Amino acid sequence: MQLRLHEAPRPSPTYQEEAWLLERGHTVVAGLDEVGRGPLAGPVVAGAVVLPQRPEGEWLREVRDSKQMTRLQRERVFASLQSEAVSFDTGACSPLEVDDIGIVAATRLAMERALDGLGMRPDFLLLDAFPLPGVRIPQKPIIHGDALCLSIAAASVVAKVTRDRFMEEQDERHPGYGFARHKGYATREHLRNLRRLGPSPIHRYSFAPLRLTGLTR
Repeated sequence: MQLRLHEAPRPSPTYQEEAWLLERGHTVVAGLDEVGRGPLAGPVVAGAVVLPQRPEGEWLREVRDSKQMTRLQRERVFASLQSEAVSFDTGACSPLEVDDIGIVAATRLAMERALDGLGMRPDFLLLDAFPLPGVRIPQKPIIHGDALCLSIAAASVVAKVTRDRFMEEQDERHPGYGFARHKGYATREHLRNLRRLGPSPIHRYSFAPLRLTGLTR
């Protein structure tokens, strides 16, 4: 008899961090997260979300770390955030910026751009383990924050949906690479097509294996 090991169900992210901050006088708490640090192509995209002080609705049941959600779930949550969030926005850094300043600096810049787009200044930030030392706002980086904290999970959904849509558009502009399927990550298909076609304008030349070829823009 073959034993099957079942993973324990993943807990839903909670509003505990936000509630604790609101009880202590903070009024605008923003969650931030990013997607796209690892791909060989495409931008790094950050999301920033300010949820209402007492979020409610069936849509909350679907919110998870965006990587643990189906595309349909992410699209439904994204649509709900458009009507339920106090504010949300995204920021991005292009592949050229990633090559120029490095992925860490580009990720922080994308997050700062997402914050700038909120139309309000948060008085506290909750981040997925990635602090913003250049932003003078009190903040708390949380390990696995996108799985534990509702605002961060919501930000991860906003960033993921936005980036996926962009990469699907790029699949039409730069056919042959399969961007709509792998979103720029280093899958076998992507590497095979990259060898066949060479890099596109949205590839990151500073990332291996492109860096190892010695190619420059």
